[in-house]
Amino acid sequence: MPCPHNEITIVQRSQRQSAVAAAAYQSGEKLFCEYDQQVKHYPEKRGIVHNEILLPANAPPEYADRNTLWNAAEAVEKQWNSQLARRWVLTIPREIPPDQYAVLVREFCQKQFVSKGMIADFAIHDPHPPGHNPHAHVLLTMRAIDEHGKWLPKSRKVYDLDESGERIKLPSGRWKSHKEDTVDWNDQKYCEIWRHEWEVIQNRYLEANDRPERVDLRSYARQGLDIVPTVHEGAAVRQMEKRGIQTNIGNLNREIRAANRLMKSIRQLIQNLKGWITELGEKRKELLAQKAAEEATLLPNLLMKYMEIRKEERKDWTRAGQNRGTSQDLKAVSEALSYLRQKGLSTVEDLEAFLESSGKSAADYRNQMKPKEARSKVIDGILASRTDCKECEPVYEKYQKIFFKKTKEKFKQEHPEVARYEKAAAYLAKHPDDKDSTQKELKEEQEKLVGEIAELKEPLTEVQADLKKLRDIRYWVRKATPGTEESKEPPKKQPIKEVLQDKADEKKAQRTAPAQTKHRQQDMEL
Repeated sequence: MPCPHNEITIVQRSQRQSAVAAAAYQSGEKLFCEYDQQVKHYPEKRGIVHNEILLPANAPPEYADRNTLWNAAEAVEKQWNSQLARRWVLTIPREIPPDQYAVLVREFCQKQFVSKGMIADFAIHDPHPPGHNPHAHVLLTMRAIDEHGKWLPKSRKVYDLDESGERIKLPSGRWKSHKEDTVDWNDQKYCEIWRHEWEVIQNRYLEANDRPERVDLRSYARQGLDIVPTVHEGAAVRQMEKRGIQTNIGNLNREIRAANRLMKSIRQLIQNLKGWITELGEKRKELLAQKAAEEATLLPNLLMKYMEIRKEERKDWTRAGQNRGTSQDLKAVSEALSYLRQKGLSTVEDLEAFLESSGKSAADYRNQMKPKEARSKVIDGILASRTDCKECEPVYEKYQKIFFKKTKEKFKQEHPEVARYEKAAAYLAKHPDDKDSTQKELKEEQEKLVGEIAELKEPLTEVQADLKKLRDIRYWVRKATPGTEESKEPPKKQPIKEVLQDKADEKKAQRTAPAQTKHRQQDMEL
């Protein structure tokens, strides 16, 4: 909301002004001024919708009469240049309902003036057409009132004291003194306080009426707005303009408004250009950052950076050592780049995704192999146990026929076939499901399992080789990436479980051939 009209003036006798006349003008009443013995009346004044006098607790009740109040205020002032009253013209927001005008002004005057000892005489004007220019006139007394209802002096004489607290005597024989105000109402700070509080209470009423508008009584300059303020026109100018008569002030205000509109459009255009330039700059920064981020994630660039880091780490080496290390790194990086091109990997994201998929594939192959290997191992155990039982059965039958305990223990120690038979029989007892399976069926099943394991082993070996290369490359990439914790760690080795599993597979492959030959020679069942 634009800065509304807000004017504070002093009714001064030196300017041939009268507090009674001011009260008559704003109230629309006919008042008699005892000071100049004249009747003050302004019959042409229209649009007065409310007037009221607010008294502090210690004020005489007769001051509720407007004629009595302001004649008493003027009578106590004896000098020709006395300040008779303080006058304030307040603009009321049109967005506030008319039935709240008096409530708004009354609350403000009671809190800011009457509570501090001033008498407030206010009137609300809403000239034709209603709601076009609602405003309030507030007339305030300049003197305080004591507890007996008497006017207090505006100031008092105070003697100046020296360092020892004694009065200072002048060469004239008089005591040095100065005047002090009995009240601080004339302090300049209150002008700002009252303006601010009037702004606050208006905004509170606007908010209570669900209005989005807000009042700001600061000047355009204090608000930081580059707007030329218009000149206050006054009632006479407004009446002439309403009748179609152009005035100098009216013409000036029209030129000011046109200039403000032009400046506003220019400022808006400049603001749009600034926004467009800023947007372009931000877009350029985003594109550059995106390009830099993309380049930073390219694997060839990171591998080259890794070589530079390795070269820096070898700066204290001998020249021959540096050359040898650089040659090794170049060979490894070249192989890695060739491998990456072959796999179609160009970014860190591609590398991580391929690593994850390769790890899942390796795990899937191992999960498929585990039950087959376990079953093949069980079949080996069953075939071997059956062979052991067949070979050791005669000795075990002799062992069983021995009655004496000590003799039986001695026989068992001298014949290891007994323990071999018991172990084999116990193993067969753990696998009752294979009791009825023939030796031929078990061998056929095992041959099938061995073939399936071999089929899974081939791609697993390829995937494991890929994983080793990929982990090395990932270590190089992370070392070349600043701020990465993994760059400080050595490359991850193949998990110990995988290493042990690979070794077990090799040993099993080595013993599978002779075991199968041995089983083929023994084709009879137990």
